[in-house]
Amino acid sequence: MQSARLDEPNVSRRPRRLVTDSTPEYMRHDSFKDFVLDQLGEMPELRGKAMFGGYGLYQRATFFGIIHKGRLYFKTNDVTQALYRARGMHPFRPNAKQTLAQYYEVPTDILEDPDHLIVWARSAVTLPTSQLPLPFTATPQGYDRPAQL
Repeated sequence: MQSARLDEPNVSRRPRRLVTDSTPEYMRHDSFKDFVLDQLGEMPELRGKAMFGGYGLYQRATFFGIIHKGRLYFKTNDVTQALYRARGMHPFRPNAKQTLAQYYEVPTDILEDPDHLIVWARSAVTLPTSQLPLPFTATPQGYDRPAQL
């Protein structure tokens, strides 16, 4: 199976309209959250949870994104972070004293294209092979060792 690249979508869909600066302030944040959830609608078990003045994005139990003040940030890793930086994106800064270096803002052109956005979101949910844990020899705590044949 060929792995998906962040810049190549698999499916073609009609783009949706982005919330703009002309959107009234009282509607911006919830409308933007709804827009993002709509754009990511094909991801199974997707949900947004209110947190700290913004929203956390989850697929199943995996926290992978942040919606804050009309911007979308995805979790990055050593492989994907370079793609964000190459597009001039910056890490999430909820305030002047705090930076969450693993979460980078999603570029507008990706945000506006649901096919590309889903590819980028999946990369935020899934660790690349290079970051998966190595096989272990000891039995993890709390698990039974499989029966020997």
